[in-house]
Amino acid sequence: MSKSKLSSAELSAFCTQVALMLSAGLPIYDGMEALAEAAQNGPEREIYARMSAAVSETGSLSAALKQDDCWPEYLAEMAAIGERAGCLESVMNGLAAHYEREGRMSQAVRSAVTYPIVLCVMMLAIILIMILKVLPVFKRVLGGMGVAMSRYGDWMMRTGATLGWVMLGLTLVVLAGVIACAALLHTRAREKTLRCINRCFPPLRRLNRRISAARMASVLSMLLSGGFPMEEALEMVPGVMSDRTAAREVEMLRRSMEQGNSFADALAEGSLFDPLHSRMIRMGAAVGREDQVMETVARTYEEEVEEGIGRLISIIEPTLVAFLCVVIGMILLSVMLPMAGIISSMI
Repeated sequence: MSKSKLSSAELSAFCTQVALMLSAGLPIYDGMEALAEAAQNGPEREIYARMSAAVSETGSLSAALKQDDCWPEYLAEMAAIGERAGCLESVMNGLAAHYEREGRMSQAVRSAVTYPIVLCVMMLAIILIMILKVLPVFKRVLGGMGVAMSRYGDWMMRTGATLGWVMLGLTLVVLAGVIACAALLHTRAREKTLRCINRCFPPLRRLNRRISAARMASVLSMLLSGGFPMEEALEMVPGVMSDRTAAREVEMLRRSMEQGNSFADALAEGSLFDPLHSRMIRMGAAVGREDQVMETVARTYEEEVEEGIGRLISIIEPTLVAFLCVVIGMILLSVMLPMAGIISSMI
């Protein structure tokens, strides 16, 4: 396999091309063959060649996507829903916008984190040079001058060196944690890593709940407009949920409906949707416009998610810079204290 995962830009381009082929009335297997031929000189040629062969064999885009690990599970599940609901073109257009937005947000996060990480690396080098090179030189010079270190000066020297090592360890732990998370997000442990991060950071957990609600509303809107009964539509929703807690809540909602409760009543018992949107859905069900209301709710939650991510990104860099300022202050103390100890020994 030429590459393990496709980037957000590549996924967006793929979804856009598929939507264009479908809008032009081109059969999916002919479209995949055309994509494979167009990518003969590109880095994705192996991926599209496998996709074309799989679509020709199965006749299904979603089945072909599920056979290759380089495609996200969410894309494959949404393609399956689009095929069943008969709205694959609109699904692909929506996915193209989704991955374009995801790529834009990822770039913003990388930009916000890169500068503080570079500062971390520079500080590590400064701490090491001060502790391992500069301070021992001063100590040797002091000894060569025949000046004995006073008890107070020796205490300051030891305190400063200890403080430097502590800050070195703290900076290394933070840097290693960031690098480990970034590496795990590009492996098969991506979902587990995201769940762990969500548990540790409440703002991310709230955003993830909004993402789950938006996905549920969007899928239900497509399926209901395609003529699927609500019970059958709910069976397909957990497959597109990245949050296992939200997926279990959907299962509980479906079981509540099996016991005779209406969809609006079962939804009101859960916490996935806000009370305001639950009332909107109840009103939509009363007038037979559940699909339209779901589409509106999905769009509202998607906008809230984008705004929330934007606010979170605007917080990341100042927070990291503030942390680094504290670390730099401690580093300066770790250098100045030994210097003060040496000077006090010479006086």
